[in-house]
Amino acid sequence: MSTPELLGRLEKVPPFDLFRITGISERRVADDTSDSPEDCLTMAIAAARDCLDRSRYSPQEIDIVISCSISRTTDGRRLQFEPSFAHRVAEELGAHSAIRFDVSNACAGMMTGVYLLDRMIRSGEVRNGLVVSGEHITPIAFTAAREMEDSRDPQFASLSVGDSAVSVVVDRAVDDADVIHDIELMTCAEYAQLCLGMPSDETGDLAMYTNNKEMHAQDRLSLWPAFHRDRLAADGRRFADEGYDFVIHHQVGSRFVDFMGQVGESAFETPMPQSLSVVEEFANTATTSHYLVLRQALAERRIPKGSKVLMVPAASGVVTGFLSATVSSLEV
Repeated sequence: MSTPELLGRLEKVPPFDLFRITGISERRVADDTSDSPEDCLTMAIAAARDCLDRSRYSPQEIDIVISCSISRTTDGRRLQFEPSFAHRVAEELGAHSAIRFDVSNACAGMMTGVYLLDRMIRSGEVRNGLVVSGEHITPIAFTAAREMEDSRDPQFASLSVGDSAVSVVVDRAVDDADVIHDIELMTCAEYAQLCLGMPSDETGDLAMYTNNKEMHAQDRLSLWPAFHRDRLAADGRRFADEGYDFVIHHQVGSRFVDFMGQVGESAFETPMPQSLSVVEEFANTATTSHYLVLRQALAERRIPKGSKVLMVPAASGVVTGFLSATVSSLEV
């Protein structure tokens, strides 16, 4: 569904050009009004099944299932916190012996799930695992379009979201062809109040309130390169020597993606890798965004075998960090 079509269905269309501001022309919207409604859980299960079907593992061979959704809708728009989504996904898949738990870390949720699984595999606690997220977040866009007045409204960022689900299987690397080199995360909790999801102040509907000016201030955006540089330096490494071929930033909007590239280039004093993005087509899909970009790039054959991909999260909290991996298995 295109952005104008979505806004046209709402009670009030804010008086500004959303594409011009965010670079988002399309998004995917879950059908949560049908007899068999789409929601976070149904999308997560579908993504997990598709992922397992393309892997070498059966559900019975999966050691752990980690669910990372921010939104937690079932039966359309009913919110559910217990039992855990990881439990329900594992049972639906038939992974009955798998450890299962949920993780919540704003838009860095999937990155956090992969981080935890990476550490558990390296420690020998598990052999493999499935990380999954289904995000049914467009209800906050409907709330924003009904209630906000202009682009200065704290609900403005809600208009940039789209629904999506992704899943990844991670196991122990057997060679350097497909391997996670680094995955590090950090949180600056003093900025947690800058982006909050809650019931609407006006109607009680699902809403998100963001201080965009403060969230995207220079010192906040500089957290990533400072953290990345320091972690590499601790091992005697430099960004320019890492040989990253591609970079994937959080898909907030095309301007944000471009600006993060400029921030990185200035901080590291070296050209940035080629940026991969699907924000114009799929919008900001919260926890799923980086892996959705990777999936699309692989499907479109834009990533050559043996490429080194860098992923940079940017989440409320504020959460940042980096994941780098060499990718040689190009089938999706």
